Amino acid sequence: MKFLDQVKIYIKAGNGGDGSPSFRREKFIEFGGPDGGDGGKGGSVILKAEQNLNTLIDFRYQQHHKAKRGENGAGQNRTGKSGEDLILKVPLGTQVFEEDNKTLIYDFTKISEKFIAATGGKGGLGNTRFKSSTNRAPRKFTKGTRGEEFTIWLQLKTIADIGIIGLPNAGKSSLLASVTNANPKIANYQFTTLNPNLGVASYDDKEITIADIPGLIEGAHKGTGLGIQFLKHIERCKSLLHLIDITSEDLKKSYQQVKNELKKYSSKLVKKKELVVLNKIDLIDEEEVNHIIKDFKKNTKSEILAVSTLNKTSVSKIKSKLLNYVS
Repeated sequence: MKFLDQVKIYIKAGNGGDGSPSFRREKFIEFGGPDGGDGGKGGSVILKAEQNLNTLIDFRYQQHHKAKRGENGAGQNRTGKSGEDLILKVPLGTQVFEEDNKTLIYDFTKISEKFIAATGGKGGLGNTRFKSSTNRAPRKFTKGTRGEEFTIWLQLKTIADIGIIGLPNAGKSSLLASVTNANPKIANYQFTTLNPNLGVASYDDKEITIADIPGLIEGAHKGTGLGIQFLKHIERCKSLLHLIDITSEDLKKSYQQVKNELKKYSSKLVKKKELVVLNKIDLIDEEEVNHIIKDFKKNTKSEILAVSTLNKTSVSKIKSKLLNYVS
């Protein structure tokens, strides 16, 4: 399934049905009087958050969505049938914006949460409603009102407990695959990950949702590489797991480069709890690993963990450590 995190759609709620101007016409009843029923209410367009969705791609292929109109009223005081509501399922974390794509209308943060994006029109009144002591045979009735219609933007910001960040090829996809049930694409070249991947890690009867964010290179906050398009997905994460390839020529530079991009995008991102994980320790000897960790501690106050995603002990160590970062 392709990933899409922003889409523009048109929604139209159903119009209300018209009231009826009917009169009773029955044999042997001389003064039948009005018996027109009211029109039915138009269906509304409702957005609902679904946990099992992680893309807005369905809205790419169908961008116009209309709810059913209410039926007209009928004689014998029969009210028209209301139009069915149209329920559009969106991923958890979806934000709804007005047509300017700047004014936030609604933010989905809970599973099964609903938002009425366009309200259906009211049904018109039948002539029975206008009967009075001075007007025994009213011919007056009203038409149903129009349903609301809007052009809106949907933007998806992934919701996860932990967001994995780092430079391209640091091993983020491998880490996600080793600690969760996710199956991201893994290869030995930059930008293997082209969209955020979500996985769930289980440890001590607790579940941790982890998001693998595409690699951040210099200038990402301006849109370089996969840039700004995916930086927004980090905003929702409770904590960050900063993954660094321990075999990199300059670990300090690699670390600071990513931190700078986060800060330039939003100062709030660098204030999040962070666990620094030095990956691929299987490629160098233990003594050198200890030396690197000791030297790297001078550059950060964050907790540092040295692991290899190929080692089961390392995987368990990461899972247990992440429990401290989701509360």
